[in-house]
Amino acid sequence: MILVADSGSTKTNWIAIDESGENIFTIDTKGLNPAVLPKKTIYNRVVKNEDLNKIKKQIKKIFFYGAGCGTETAKGYLKEVFGDIFSNADIEIYEDTIAAVKSLQTNDPAIVCILGTGSNCSYFDGKRTHQKIVSLGYIIMDDASGNYYGKQLLRDYYYNKMPKDYAEEMGKAYDLSPDIVKENLYKKDNPNTYLAQIGRFLIENKKNDYAQKVIKIGLRSFIENQILQFDESASVPVHFVGSIAHFLSDEIKEVFEEYNLKLGKIVRHPIVTLAKYHSENI
Repeated sequence: MILVADSGSTKTNWIAIDESGENIFTIDTKGLNPAVLPKKTIYNRVVKNEDLNKIKKQIKKIFFYGAGCGTETAKGYLKEVFGDIFSNADIEIYEDTIAAVKSLQTNDPAIVCILGTGSNCSYFDGKRTHQKIVSLGYIIMDDASGNYYGKQLLRDYYYNKMPKDYAEEMGKAYDLSPDIVKENLYKKDNPNTYLAQIGRFLIENKKNDYAQKVIKIGLRSFIENQILQFDESASVPVHFVGSIAHFLSDEIKEVFEEYNLKLGKIVRHPIVTLAKYHSENI
């Protein structure tokens, strides 16, 4: 039996596949980003899931694709945690950009972007992926991601830079008292996920001038800091994976026209095609 997982900071999608290539079950756990979580938290998020715990001795192979897995240190970190749980499994760890490329089911050169809780970008030459930017995470990077937009909303809310009616609605949707905000940002696990939850308000309430301005500033920043780093950006399609890309597809199309970029596919959930890929290669 093998496990295939696609993990962001907010959520991890798992699919278990038997020896004949059939899917046994699909489940979700919380995100397992090794860049922001201690080993104990990652361990507990896995072992406390009943479905995974029941089959842990039967797993022979794990293909884990995740945010925060772009360095050998992070990969070794996760292998150690998973090795303690799935003691009979051979474990392969890949960064989330590899999952994005495989989910697109293409062998054609392209730029492949991730816009979810975090953001990332790579160039796929038809065989391998290449990156020019090493992500330093949600605090100073992750343009146009869920946590980026959450950060912008909180800043505008507290600096009184958003329309009054928009601020009132946001205050009804979340407890934005200073103590609660600071507790989530500085004392709890996954502050990037908390920010992405705040950012969801912008996505769900995007049909006004203020929201459109914030969204497009973020997208332009992502294009200029990530996509345009590649000389190939003028000649190949640019694909997107992730929930933020899915919900902002109209805005992405509009901003792409400003830069004369060619928009390719937008895939919300890569796990289905990832599982298909591995089930066909058992």
